[in-house]
Amino acid sequence: MMEDIATAFPAVTILRHEPLAHYTHTKTGGPADYLAFPTNIQETKSLLAYAKQSDLPVTVVGNASNLIVRDGGIRGLVMILTKMNTITTDGNRVTAAAGAALIKATQVAQAHALTGVEFAAGIPGSVGGAIFMNAGAYGGEIKDVVVAAEILTPEGEIRTLDHDELDFGYRHSSIQDYHDIVLTATFDLKPGDAEAIQAQMDELNARRAAKQPLDLPSCGSVFKRPEGHYTGQLIQEAGLQGYQMGGAQVSMKHAGFIVNIDHATATDYLDLIGHIQAVIWKEDAVKLETEVRIIGEAPTK
Repeated sequence: MMEDIATAFPAVTILRHEPLAHYTHTKTGGPADYLAFPTNIQETKSLLAYAKQSDLPVTVVGNASNLIVRDGGIRGLVMILTKMNTITTDGNRVTAAAGAALIKATQVAQAHALTGVEFAAGIPGSVGGAIFMNAGAYGGEIKDVVVAAEILTPEGEIRTLDHDELDFGYRHSSIQDYHDIVLTATFDLKPGDAEAIQAQMDELNARRAAKQPLDLPSCGSVFKRPEGHYTGQLIQEAGLQGYQMGGAQVSMKHAGFIVNIDHATATDYLDLIGHIQAVIWKEDAVKLETEVRIIGEAPTK
């Protein structure tokens, strides 16, 4: 199969049995059978069609920031879209390809004196990932600024979804329900003052750096915020800050984060997540739901 897929797409980088730990922000995760880096929409569409024809399951990831890949890896074809990273502006609108860094999109907006997306200045995900999960921080969410997204359906059709069709909710969008692939997203912003926008971005990034363990590998915020509670506070009060399983540790800086401090595996992460959920349920009768996306197969014993 590898020869076929490589021959069929000579212009696309395609790796075989590639450890996804090389790409995830946790530095964990098993191998992808085939890992492709398409550079444009046509390549993505053609790879999807080829995989469908070959009965290869397809998994798409952005820049693998808010993601845990199990140690058994992912069967079939994995596409990482980070080479699809163009960002353009038209009046008050910024259109970014799915693989563009969300942080880069905020910088382009600032350079054009466009305000509204400052809240995302430190979110480490890709634009596609941000649409997928309606990323948010500091009182803002992607749903507040997105007007449309161009998507590729599992059937291979390219469509444009407007804001309402994206059906945004807390850490949710219709992309999750229908398994579409985000190709581009368009943000509708407002004219502002470039210096004031930069000052706000700097302030939010300073707050993030002061509170979050940015110096260690992590998957970002692990759990959704339960109604009426703060996740980090619950974990702290349960005495779990600093708790470690294998090489994964509840961050000493922010208890809502799990950091890789000693060659952790994805299994270490998942064991620790399960332990936290069990303890918080027992102590507080609060069900912690994961915000991080968990994909792939368990390792074979």
